[in-house]
Amino acid sequence: MTVVGARPQFIKAAPLSRALAAADDMTEVLVHTGQHYDYNLSQQFFDELGLPTPQYNLGVGSARHVVQMSEIMRRLDDVLLVEKPDLVIVFGDTNSTAAAAIAAAKNHIPLAHVEAGLREFDRTKPEEINKMLTDSVTDLFFPPTKTGVENLRRQGIERNVFLTGDIGIDLIINDLDRIEKNKSLLDKLNVVEKSYYFMTCHRAENTDNLANLKQIVSALDSLDVPMIFPMHPRTRATIEQNNLQYLLEKPHLKIIEPIGFWDTQTLIRNARMVLTDSGGVVKEAYFHRVRCVILQDQIEWVEAVEEGWARLAGNKTVEILSKISTFDTPSVWSGFLGDGRAAERIVAAIRQFFQANA
Repeated sequence: MTVVGARPQFIKAAPLSRALAAADDMTEVLVHTGQHYDYNLSQQFFDELGLPTPQYNLGVGSARHVVQMSEIMRRLDDVLLVEKPDLVIVFGDTNSTAAAAIAAAKNHIPLAHVEAGLREFDRTKPEEINKMLTDSVTDLFFPPTKTGVENLRRQGIERNVFLTGDIGIDLIINDLDRIEKNKSLLDKLNVVEKSYYFMTCHRAENTDNLANLKQIVSALDSLDVPMIFPMHPRTRATIEQNNLQYLLEKPHLKIIEPIGFWDTQTLIRNARMVLTDSGGVVKEAYFHRVRCVILQDQIEWVEAVEEGWARLAGNKTVEILSKISTFDTPSVWSGFLGDGRAAERIVAAIRQFFQANA
């Protein structure tokens, strides 16, 4: 049983679902928690990534973190009792991830965690709590990087740890032509290759904190480069509720609705620079060899920072503008995210796990 609930998980689930479908000794049951339910953040990704229709949609919707997690656990518990899966697979670090992990553990069902071992070492971030909770009850660990493996080792976790590479990169590597052939999107948005910035902003620390969001938006206001900004519903709601729209009414700012995976990759790959608070976008910018300013003080993809492709700016206007103005193109690119075969390695490791525990 694979459990997904948010946009980044749909991206990671797509290549794994294909690999599981190709395995003659495994059957997948897909569960959507409904954490993300807006079409642009949910169904659009199922459609364009070829994900199968979930057998179950828990329909939890939005709520405070504890309430949302408790609803996921309550509703998923009923599904687990019916399906009795041999393994539950979760992805990343959302509320859906941690809630499903706890539900599986309470039902004594083995748990696999894709993106295990990643840490931000800041427990004020809800994602960090979810990472720690999930790895504490995981049986099969699938860290995407050597840093993830090392973080687990420091916790004393070395058994059933498989370095896979990043599964989200599987999609990009194996369908790069689709991104390259999508450049007409630039014409539609009236921008030229390598002449614009691409931005996303959705994390609670930035959208739920009005002072932080004002600082970020003020930085955009100070830039004179074309900026494409697909706005997350939560970000839009905060801006509208606080009458901040005037800060975004600038000719160089192109505010658009949330977009799909392939359009996002096209806009990242052809951008001069990326600004984001999304871990997924940070790694995608790295893969495309595009400089990235991170609107956070910490990131789990430390290799991108160490190699100079990403710079931590936080959410203060001065720091954001400083990082942009002094950002030269790095000379080192190790390709630490892997070779596009993460899903294949995960399925092989699952098979090995069950053979060893038969």
